[in-house]
Amino acid sequence: MMAFGIDRGRLLERSRLSELYIRYAPEGIRLAYLLTGDRMLAEDLVQEAFARFVGRLGHLRHPDAFGSYLRSTIVNLSRSHFRRRKVERAYLDSVKRAPAPTLGTENEYDQSVHEALLKLPERQRAAVVLRFYEDLSDTQTAELMRCRPGTVRSLVSRAMHTLRTEMGVGVR
Repeated sequence: MMAFGIDRGRLLERSRLSELYIRYAPEGIRLAYLLTGDRMLAEDLVQEAFARFVGRLGHLRHPDAFGSYLRSTIVNLSRSHFRRRKVERAYLDSVKRAPAPTLGTENEYDQSVHEALLKLPERQRAAVVLRFYEDLSDTQTAELMRCRPGTVRSLVSRAMHTLRTEMGVGVR
């Protein structure tokens, strides 16, 4: 049956996609923001991830798998973005010119941790965000990053050493 030129099946699919967007978009935006450091880019990446899912909604066997699909797509889109645009290099140059923050309040500390996180190489940053922010296991992180769990552990170890050095925590 047609309602205003759109068949009933398409209306149901749109409704289901809208529900998924309301449920998963905020988590996706937070993940993308942590990976990119740019709120608008994060929103764009989430929109792109959902756009890629249009038309595939009927193929989703397990609705709970959508969160994993979205995370994986966001990670891949952010990696592609950095490869194409070399945004990270330009951002690092601007961060190097900025004065170092003084760690007075918790908000300033959070900001300095975020800035240190953004200085990490893209793969190390993705591994740390997926392991500690998303609370995924080494195996789950490895699947998303398309590498071995040992590689994830190595990336996280190197990233944590760099973060500790950058933040002056636990380094003698």
